[in-house]
Amino acid sequence: MKGIDLTIKLVVADDHEVVRSGIGTLLAESDVEIVGEAGTVTETVSVTTQSKPDVVLLDVRLGEEDGLTALEQIRTELPHVAVVMMSTYDNPTYVARAIALGATDYILKDSSRIDVLEAIQRAASRELPSETSILRRIQATMEKRKDRSDSKDVPLTNRELQVLRHIALGLSNKEIGTSLNISVETVKEHVQNILRKLDATDRTAAAVWAVKSGLINS
Repeated sequence: MKGIDLTIKLVVADDHEVVRSGIGTLLAESDVEIVGEAGTVTETVSVTTQSKPDVVLLDVRLGEEDGLTALEQIRTELPHVAVVMMSTYDNPTYVARAIALGATDYILKDSSRIDVLEAIQRAASRELPSETSILRRIQATMEKRKDRSDSKDVPLTNRELQVLRHIALGLSNKEIGTSLNISVETVKEHVQNILRKLDATDRTAAAVWAVKSGLINS
């Protein structure tokens, strides 16, 4: 893509200057223009608000801060800005939380130039992530409905199974509600029903049951 009208405006948020510089080099001579950089949650939200980019490339961890906090603020204040999360690790909990909070995609820092560029371009054009995307894999697990393999002689409803998968992936009640578009109060009711049906003492026990039962395998 060429031409000013087709340039993708990008904000890069990472607490390491060398990483930000490396991304700039990686995206050189592409259709992506870096219009802002940030190293903290506050800076990320501020720079994004000021520069109004098409996409924010946001590290999951900003030093000691949670980059997902910045994601939540951006999606609330600037819902039309796409956010691609990046991390060193393929952590299912981070990916699941990113999905719940409205991330467009999730990539690893050791991704190839082609994969990074494609993720940004897809996000800017509001296309779905690539079929090999980590985000799509985890999202499919989170959204999966009940099937025969889920039948473990425990009468969980479809919605309860979805909530249980979210619990096993480490999401809070608020994040589960956001992901499933239901109220926190409704989530709490489902959680209580799940614990009762599984005879589990707490969320951790329920999560262990879900993992052992294979309910969060993609």
